[in-house]
Amino acid sequence: MGNTISLPVKFNDAVEPISMSNGLTSVFIEVLVISGSILANTDREKELIIWLAQRDQSVVGIGTVGFDIDEMPWTVNSFASEKDFMLRTISHAAKGLGWEKLSYEPHQDRVVHGLKRFGSMIQAFDQEDVNMDNYIEWAEIEEGDDNPTIPRGYPKCEQHNIYLSCHGCIICNNGS
Repeated sequence: MGNTISLPVKFNDAVEPISMSNGLTSVFIEVLVISGSILANTDREKELIIWLAQRDQSVVGIGTVGFDIDEMPWTVNSFASEKDFMLRTISHAAKGLGWEKLSYEPHQDRVVHGLKRFGSMIQAFDQEDVNMDNYIEWAEIEEGDDNPTIPRGYPKCEQHNIYLSCHGCIICNNGS
């Protein structure tokens, strides 16, 4: 699949998938995680950001972090507020919220273009398309797991003040 973000098949005519280079994908995910870490208040919001932070190419492999919007850990009952949070996260990321945490200067126009397209996908995605199995499977804590998918207590990186995933801090991992 590579670094392609797409909607479920039924949306193919509505919003074209986003295909990004490895470098752009890393920046895209990092600015979303930074923005979302600043904005998240609820556990569900924190979990959406942690899920994104797990798309860390430096850990899971270059070119392997693409996903379909319906793979995100949405819940049916909180979908409207989750969608609103993601749209705010995208909007603030596009405005550069927290970019000073990065050790490099991103190509703003490319990142913002990708973020706007991502926002269009989130906008088009509906509650009826939520597959709760994705959330349940992702959030499940296996017995004796010392490194759960969702770190207990939602810890943040001491240096970058962003939510840690089971892989640690996405910015530290990428050498920023």
